[in-house]
Amino acid sequence: MKKLKLCLLILPFSLVLINCNSTKKGADYTKVEKKLSYNKDIKPIIDNSCTPCHIPPQGRKEPLENYAHVKEHITTIIERIKLPQEDRKFMPPRNKKPPLNDSLVAVLVKWQQQDMPE
Repeated sequence: MKKLKLCLLILPFSLVLINCNSTKKGADYTKVEKKLSYNKDIKPIIDNSCTPCHIPPQGRKEPLENYAHVKEHITTIIERIKLPQEDRKFMPPRNKKPPLNDSLVAVLVKWQQQDMPE
């Protein structure tokens, strides 16, 4: 009889614990997508990798000196930084700057996917 009472006491408590499990399926708050911005995330990449060629007054190529210019050319920028380094359209040119690493390319792609917030 004592065992039965103990089981009847433990059973509801177990059900409560099962339903309160923090690993329960549902919203995963650890994967909240970071909102990127031009000024905080994109401008430093452009300043580091695209100067002086695309930043006036030295720049003679498509200007990428501000948000509007980068937003206008983001598709081309992403296409060209993803090209093989041997391709003549690859950016930045091999003799000027090192290529962007995968994480920087991913930042530019994600910014474009987020509709390029300023």
